[in-house]
Amino acid sequence: MTTVSRKARHWVIGDVHGCSGSLESLLVELPAGDRLIFCGDAINRGPDTPATMDRIWGLVESGRAIWLRGNHEQDLIEALRSDDGANKQAGAETRRQLGSDGCALWLKRLEQLPLAYWGEGWVATHAGFNPSTWQPDLRVRMGFWEQYDGRFGDVVIGHTPGPNVRRLPNIVMVDTGACYGGDLSAYCPESREVVSVPGLAHSLQSPSLSPV
Repeated sequence: MTTVSRKARHWVIGDVHGCSGSLESLLVELPAGDRLIFCGDAINRGPDTPATMDRIWGLVESGRAIWLRGNHEQDLIEALRSDDGANKQAGAETRRQLGSDGCALWLKRLEQLPLAYWGEGWVATHAGFNPSTWQPDLRVRMGFWEQYDGRFGDVVIGHTPGPNVRRLPNIVMVDTGACYGGDLSAYCPESREVVSVPGLAHSLQSPSLSPV
């Protein structure tokens, strides 16, 4: 009997924010052959940003993952580029953890991060699109939510934490506040399934799988 292989899907992962333990738990639950899209803000806030960065970059180099730029990555890029102390507070703890050599290496890597990933009938980006230009915007919120007209299909975003994966018309919000005691979540645009694992300050529990 011939077995028909399932077409590889995508999983868009919300803001990891240095929660490396939650990331490892989530990776165990996702199908090994599917593509991973990290929608930005993988750094800062959480307890282990360097390990998170190394893990995601390894997935990028292996061809399994795409790491999109978020506003926290952008702020860190600008701080690392600065020679005059400007933006010295941006990612200060992350820069301390990386050390001078690590900062130099990571500046080159972070500058390569794209702003969006385009799928079939959907796109992933960190925060949304500027409704004046329809270009990716790393900090937009309400203006995009209110004015998006569906021109790109579903837009899957992080940036704004909430208690679960939320759906607006043609917008899916996947930041479920892993670094604030919520979950770390992944959303599949092809099946609309959600996989979530506990973030910081959660007791150990089984991951949840549900449609959205």
